[in-house]
Amino acid sequence: MSTRIAFLKGHGTENDFVIVPDPDNAIELSPAAVTALCDRRAGIGGDGVLHVVRSAAHPEARGMAGEAEWFMDYRNSDGSIAEMCGNGVRVFARYLQHAGHAAEGDLTIATRGGVKSVHIAKDGDVTVGMGSARLPEGDVTVRVGERDWPARNVNMGNPHAVAFVADLAHAGNLYTPPPVSPESAYPEGVNVEFVVDRGPRHVAMRVHERGSGETRSCGTGACAVAVAAARRDGADPAVTGTPATYTVDLPGGRLVITERPDGQIEMTGPAVIVAEGEIDPEWLENALR
Repeated sequence: MSTRIAFLKGHGTENDFVIVPDPDNAIELSPAAVTALCDRRAGIGGDGVLHVVRSAAHPEARGMAGEAEWFMDYRNSDGSIAEMCGNGVRVFARYLQHAGHAAEGDLTIATRGGVKSVHIAKDGDVTVGMGSARLPEGDVTVRVGERDWPARNVNMGNPHAVAFVADLAHAGNLYTPPPVSPESAYPEGVNVEFVVDRGPRHVAMRVHERGSGETRSCGTGACAVAVAAARRDGADPAVTGTPATYTVDLPGGRLVITERPDGQIEMTGPAVIVAEGEIDPEWLENALR
């Protein structure tokens, strides 16, 4: 790899990403390269890589090119490919605006999870359409030490167990997955949210993301928490006919979640570009040895 590769660094509620602009899909991002870039000590550091490609130039996105010019080829920090990342879409949209590819207002972004509707507001916040939630039936219990709580099973395309607690400290250190029963409810593991009330339709949360431990922010987790809170509060939009909006405080910042009567959920929050530069090809070649 003889040419230098441009990159940017951005975050959404401290969920941070290495952004690699590559309109023509000319850069091969191997899992090892992604892992090296995301290394917080030896690389740039990030929770993942946002590979920015024109939809028409990527084999997985060509079918969406008529709806969305740009494709978010998202990679987890371990190099694996992911369908979607709510915080990542907001940062992706901010990059498109930063680079002059998008302006304030509405746009669409292609992802492996489908085409996402995005709105860039004048105040800088970005709103992403997150789809709808499913609420599987059955009782679920979350346990930490000697305490246990009933939890709401919410699926946002990935599984969540939402427990309302008296104090966020009761969640413990969240280094290891909190036990959830019955195990059959989540055969592939689960993200566990611990939630306290801060005021009317205002909650705070901590989350254990499966495979990662406690994270600073989880967009689908915040959506799951808002859905669970609305059902607990008797504010199910499908029943009331009125949108339900909840403010959700996470360790990394604040998100605003709105669920509409048709079940569609929107997530609004900040997205920041913090730096840009070039990746040294010699460093990358050495990192891949």
